[in-house]
Amino acid sequence: MDMSLPVSTVRTTCPYCGVGCGVKANLRSNERPGTIPIIAGDADHAANRGRLCVKGAALGETLGLDGRLLYPQLRENGALRRASWDEAIGHVAGGLASIIAEHGPDAVAFYVSGQILTEDYYVANKLMKGYIGSANIDTNSRLCMSSSVAGHKRAFGEDIVPGCYEDFELADMIVLAGSNAAWCHPTLFQRILRAKEAKPSLQIVVIDPRRTATCELADVHLPVKPGTDVWLFNGLLAHLAREGMADQAYVAAHTEGLDAALAAAQFDIEDVARACRLDPRAVRAFYESFAATRKVVTAYSQGVNQSSSGTDKVNSIINCHLLTGRIGQPGMGPFSLTGQPNAMGGREVGGLANMLAAHMDLDNAQHRELVRSFWDAPRIASKPGLKAVDLFRAIEEGTVKAVWIMATNPLVSLPDADQVRRALGKCELVIVSDIVADTDTNLQADVLLPALGWGEKDGTVTNSERCISRQRSFLPAPGEARADWQALCAVARRMGYSGFDFTSAHAIFDEHARLSTWRNEGDSKRLFDLSGLVGLCRTDYDALEPVQWPVTPQAPGGSTRLFGNGIFAHPNGKARFIATTPRGPVHMPGGEYPLALNTGRVRDQWHTMTR
Repeated sequence: MDMSLPVSTVRTTCPYCGVGCGVKANLRSNERPGTIPIIAGDADHAANRGRLCVKGAALGETLGLDGRLLYPQLRENGALRRASWDEAIGHVAGGLASIIAEHGPDAVAFYVSGQILTEDYYVANKLMKGYIGSANIDTNSRLCMSSSVAGHKRAFGEDIVPGCYEDFELADMIVLAGSNAAWCHPTLFQRILRAKEAKPSLQIVVIDPRRTATCELADVHLPVKPGTDVWLFNGLLAHLAREGMADQAYVAAHTEGLDAALAAAQFDIEDVARACRLDPRAVRAFYESFAATRKVVTAYSQGVNQSSSGTDKVNSIINCHLLTGRIGQPGMGPFSLTGQPNAMGGREVGGLANMLAAHMDLDNAQHRELVRSFWDAPRIASKPGLKAVDLFRAIEEGTVKAVWIMATNPLVSLPDADQVRRALGKCELVIVSDIVADTDTNLQADVLLPALGWGEKDGTVTNSERCISRQRSFLPAPGEARADWQALCAVARRMGYSGFDFTSAHAIFDEHARLSTWRNEGDSKRLFDLSGLVGLCRTDYDALEPVQWPVTPQAPGGSTRLFGNGIFAHPNGKARFIATTPRGPVHMPGGEYPLALNTGRVRDQWHTMTR
């Protein structure tokens, strides 16, 4: 970097985990593609207050052009060749249209990612559900966050994280269930560490079969048997009720379903200890500490979510907070730690096979018509689509004949890589949008489309605490790379669809915000509301500061916590206790396979390690 040239600083957001840290990219005025900027934490971003983990601090080193996919490619006679964008778009649009005409809309699918921006997600969902007319769009976030989505909707009536990061600093007890935050959410863990230093009485409880780096900070480590979280939290619910710790007034005024939940949770401490393979004294001590401490945050992550009974695990945690009225208030509440940088944004726009945009429900006919009419779409998906694992099974079976994969490498990240390879090998049309030229999935592609990477693309992401932040471009697009939304719009227009004349991420965000307010009233009232961001001019969008939704004219600065007034999103305004029953994993160790594999993340790498 020529130190004699002036420095420009661009405030943006880290593209790694769901903490959503603010980043400053510092560049000299003559930067070219492939140049490494100087990266620093953004002290003015509420998520990280200037701190970065090792992955975030090394972001500049990921921006070189070695190995980048720089132009479209088409496969002919088994080999990939360079193609123009016009030819590639024509091939994709023609292939999709031909398959839809012959086999129907459910014969095509999109498989997307929590790595793409909200604006990309929005266009993909609009094209698939509103114009193609299928709900076959799912995401790699299915593997990590769909359990929380379902648990939130069952308990609260909407997919809502009630609290904020500040609650970790205000709590007197933090329970980390299935979370190795020290490695998976490092800057948030640093906030917890500093809170512990400032208040040594803060109790940290880690519930994890493994002894992880997070346990080094813990006052208590409960090494539960894998898959027994429902036992543990059902036992806690029963203990709280037996010991008279229920907030009876809160439960009566703001909840329903307690009797059924308690009936399913009648385990004593000995039962729980036996099922969880824990010392009964440790279980009792945890239960008594939870009961005696008002300000408790229970944070959970993939150790809870990534399970065949993940939704019940989530609800067993939420039940304990509802029973004690510890929700929506400073320093207390259940808290879902999101894995990817925009898994939350994908949920906002309906980027899951069983959801509509703007937190509307696919199985609700009124909601389907609301979304269809807003989009002025020719049709709307009428039934849930195929979820991630089922989608690739359907590809192998031949019922799905075309798939467009964006910003993810399912041949590495999905379970059963051999099955995914077989599926893609049989698929008539495999389209992959990526920034990397050589991945396992790309080897199966018929069409490769070069996408923009971090520092090149422009839009928004939403982190674990509902905070919308800007990802801003500070480098020019390398080669012929384009934003994912641009490729999607080009294909949609070539297929003859209107409604895809977007010229900027700003225009897409405005439509996304307007949809959040569309007939948001009466039976269709939703807490997800961006009415305070509708109509932003381009300058205001470019300058948008991090803000937690809902953002309304009455709360233009956003909303830090939700449900503090005891009013929830179910039609009657009450939260629901959910009766949960412990279930073992689908695949149990046995004679032929006596071992259970428990995986975790590598601290200094990201998921598939850029493969």
